[in-house]
Amino acid sequence: MKCANCGADIPAGMLICPDCGTEVQMVPDYNPLDDVLTREVKGSVEDVTRPLPNSSGQVQQQRNRSRQQPQNSTRVLSQGELDRIRSNQMRTSQKSNYRGRDTVGEERIRPTRRDTRAQQTDYRTADERRRQKALRMQQAKKKRRNTMIVVMVILVAVGISGILLYQNSYSGTLNKAEKAYQSSEYSKAIRYYNLAIAKDNTRATAYVGLSKVYIAQDELDKAENMFLNAIDSQPENADLYEALAQFYIKTDQADKISGTLDGSSKNVLKEMSDYVSDMPEFSLEEGTYTEVQQVSLSGNGKIYYTTDGNEPTTDSTLYTEPILIEDGTVVIKAICVNKKGIPSLVATKTYQVEIPIEDAPAVTPSTGQYTSATQISITVPEGYTAYYTMDNTTPTTASTQYTGPIDMPEGQTIFSAILVNKNGKTTQVTKRNYVLNLQ
Repeated sequence: MKCANCGADIPAGMLICPDCGTEVQMVPDYNPLDDVLTREVKGSVEDVTRPLPNSSGQVQQQRNRSRQQPQNSTRVLSQGELDRIRSNQMRTSQKSNYRGRDTVGEERIRPTRRDTRAQQTDYRTADERRRQKALRMQQAKKKRRNTMIVVMVILVAVGISGILLYQNSYSGTLNKAEKAYQSSEYSKAIRYYNLAIAKDNTRATAYVGLSKVYIAQDELDKAENMFLNAIDSQPENADLYEALAQFYIKTDQADKISGTLDGSSKNVLKEMSDYVSDMPEFSLEEGTYTEVQQVSLSGNGKIYYTTDGNEPTTDSTLYTEPILIEDGTVVIKAICVNKKGIPSLVATKTYQVEIPIEDAPAVTPSTGQYTSATQISITVPEGYTAYYTMDNTTPTTASTQYTGPIDMPEGQTIFSAILVNKNGKTTQVTKRNYVLNLQ
């Protein structure tokens, strides 16, 4: 159904237009039974009020007229026929109300006053429900808006708290220290790095940053002592050992790394395996020997050594072949440098070779007087050189070297001889007193 005022569609059962509010004018559906009932009632009344005929001829005429009337003329219905018509009309009305349309598709039957009031009540209830639903939606929207505001406030508060917490955290303090270092504000950087260490002294990052400040100020001793003190208080903290090792490498003090690791725990040595450089090994135990010796060195890198008592460095003699130890005392000091260029601790061995010295040299002939030409000879063992004098002085390496038999001079001669080995050791002196009188 459409509204007569605005033309809007009116839902079934509504008596007021939902758009303009105009009351709906209901036109009852056409029912042919109503016309039949009306004609029957009207005919019954007319028959009752019609004057009776006064003669048999008039009665006969009246009957003839009744037969000649059209079929749709009214007649008097009995009470039973009226009841059946009314009953059928009521059932038809009920069906029309249930379906919303009558059997011929005409307009709805006008509802009763009670039905109208019920429909109006339903409309008001539906309208109230719409208003309540709209109110609930508005309240829900407001609640969501308030919730969003609260959430935003909480997020802002959390964000501000997070910023404050970060600024005061270990990482935040390090960040401020690094910025101060980059801008060469060293005093400020030192303060922040120390503050970070106070917050967490187990992490090496702040120590490394502080060492950079000391390096920039050419205060290497302060940086080294800072690391050593931290390691003394935390001997199992491998991160601190590595930070110190990196500091030594950066400042060309790699030779100190092995000394720092010496005596540390197995766990630390395992974590610092890349920095560990073992000392070279000697093939010969140190001690005293009576013969010339050879010493071989081995290690996990390049080996450098000295035999003059000085500390070896990478500028010392590079080991390539066994070291020969002759007569005397020799001190060998050696280091091994690993692949990272880190030298080991110095390995030291002392060797003493004491080759037995020959007795005083044998000189012939023996002391005595001679009357014919005679030669003097000295027995020289292998590895020795003989020296002699003929004026009763003690011979030295600066005296005359013996190379073969010597003619005995005429008259009296005091002959003295010595032997000198390769190491410069001298034997006892052998003396002979000769008197040659030629005849």
